[in-house]
Formats: sequence, C-alpha cells, structure tokens
Amino acid sequence: MALRGDRNYTDGTDISFFCNEVAEKGEVLVFSAVGSGAAMDDPTAVVTSPSADPSGEQVAGVLLNDVVSLDLTRQHINWHKDEVQLGGKVTLLRRGVIVTNMVESGNDPSNGDAAYFMAGGISATDVTTKGRVTTTQVSDLGTAAVHANSDIKAPEYRVGTFLSKKDSDGYAKVQVNLL
Repeated sequence: MALRGDRNYTDGTDISFFCNEVAEKGEVLVFSAVGSGAAMDDPTAVVTSPSADPSGEQVAGVLLNDVVSLDLTRQHINWHKDEVQLGGKVTLLRRGVIVTNMVESGNDPSNGDAAYFMAGGISATDVTTKGRVTTTQVSDLGTAAVHANSDIKAPEYRVGTFLSKKDSDGYAKVQVNLL
C-alpha cells in the first residue's frame, strides 16, 4: 500500500491519461505521449514511470489507482482496491494532500522541505525504485554524479512540499502542487 486514506483533493485530479505498465498508487508518473485537444478518450495520451535518466521528462502527477495486469477471463478487477486494468484510464493527482510511503528510503524529510520526484538510479539505496519522492533536487541531466551537486536547481522536477516527517511505518504527508 502506498497511499493512506488521509487525503484531500477535491478539484486537483486528472482522468485524461492511460497507463500501459503495471504501477502502484502513490507513484509519481511522467508524460510518455500527449494527445491533442481535451484528449479524454485519446489513446495516445499516456503516462509512464520515470526512466533512470529523467532529463526532459515532465511530471504528470501522482497515481491514485493501482494498475494491474489480470487475466479478465479468470477474475475481475477489484473495484474496492481501486484497481485499473493495464492500458486503462488512470486518475492522477495534480493538486492536493496525500499520506504516502513512496518516499526515498534513507531520506528523512521534515515539515516544509521541498518534494521532488526521483527516478530509478538516482538513489544509491533504492536503485531500482522509480516514482518515489525525495528532498534531494534532481538535476537536468538526471545522473547520480550531478544529482549530488546541490548547486544545480531543477524546479520542474518539484512535486510539492512535505508537510510532515516519516512516521514509524515510513509514511509522510505531502502537499502535491503541479498546477
């Protein structure tokens, strides 16, 4: 579980994108392809997990559904868990408050720290994990060597602000503001 029930988002969600990979709610997703116009039913409007090198990738939002790959001839989607079949429409949080455990391990945010999205390969402790948030700023190049340089600012990778530190279960409150 990546999100707790403590959430506040009344007008900050977007339902116009599809997701073609398995993903867990609470992950930060980036734009893969963008549709034209409103793109509400445009299958070319796709979001994905950030790559190991986030250079040029733009944050789409925080995933609010679990994207699963099920054999629908044998079982059905569990609507109570807010699951979406692979390739289906997902709900992205663009503005609101969530409590998530999708925080970089070894990273101890405190109240008021900026929250940035982290791609795989950025953190030495979580090399394979994608879509987590961290207090460390991501550089335009997205490499670990440049990432360690705190002089490089990359506000386009900012997701929001931490409103708490992590609790004993690893959950922290994050105010997401992508609008």
